[in-house]
Amino acid sequence: MSSTKATLRLSESLDDEGRITRDGADRLIATVDEFASIAKTSGCGELMAFATSAVRDADNSEAVLAKLRDKTGVDLQVLAGTDEARLTFLAVRRWYGWSAGRILNLDIGGGSLELSTGGDEDPDVAFSLQLGAGRLTRDWLQADPPGKRRVNVLRDWLDAELVEPVRELRAAGAPDLAVGTSKTFRSLARLTGAAPSGAGPRVKRTLTSNGLRQLIAFISRMTSADRAELEGVSVDRSQQLVAGALIAEASMRALALDSIDICPWALREGLILRKLDTEPSDELLVAVE
Repeated sequence: MSSTKATLRLSESLDDEGRITRDGADRLIATVDEFASIAKTSGCGELMAFATSAVRDADNSEAVLAKLRDKTGVDLQVLAGTDEARLTFLAVRRWYGWSAGRILNLDIGGGSLELSTGGDEDPDVAFSLQLGAGRLTRDWLQADPPGKRRVNVLRDWLDAELVEPVRELRAAGAPDLAVGTSKTFRSLARLTGAAPSGAGPRVKRTLTSNGLRQLIAFISRMTSADRAELEGVSVDRSQQLVAGALIAEASMRALALDSIDICPWALREGLILRKLDTEPSDELLVAVE
């Protein structure tokens, strides 16, 4: 088994008209071409390539995907937002098992926020909202550091955006376990005192609302360069960290969550699990956010 990653941050490569820029499209095509070559030289029997919110929501997605197909031969599939939420929920359910009871899951990506809840492997309620860390950084927090007033305005806006989906999530029933998935949640938990990744995936990690509020007060006054010096924060993620923290805070506040557990499995594992459930095979997954 091998793993290769590349950070594209496509959600930050959209122009004012909601189109993927030429530079963003070129980086996407080059990365998919590189990964397809890795799959071929590794003897991969099947290539399963998928794209999420940044490609899904772009006004020129069809043209970009056609160009990608022509240049690389790869048919990049676009994953629907609710499917993204459901597959991530599946991974969380498999990680914690049936004894966890009703699960409420939150997942922050670059372009979208997925919220889901249920007592089975398929959630009763699933949302995909255009509230990703990269998207909100581009639209709301262009100054570096963003400034206290801008942070407070974004807080209020997030509260309003979450009212309706949260009403449906809470109506589905109180969760026995609240979970956060994605690199953003892992980074936030690490910055508030959770164990480092080197401690292994089975170490329990939590993120508290109190710790998150204190962290936001700290990192919102820092430049992205300074945030990149923090333990567990990469240069690629440092620009999105404040927006990601505000999304996490607003979601936890709206759902009245004092703390959430951090799950190491997310969308990638959900796709693998669903594929293995239906058609076991050797394959490579290419995820594009």
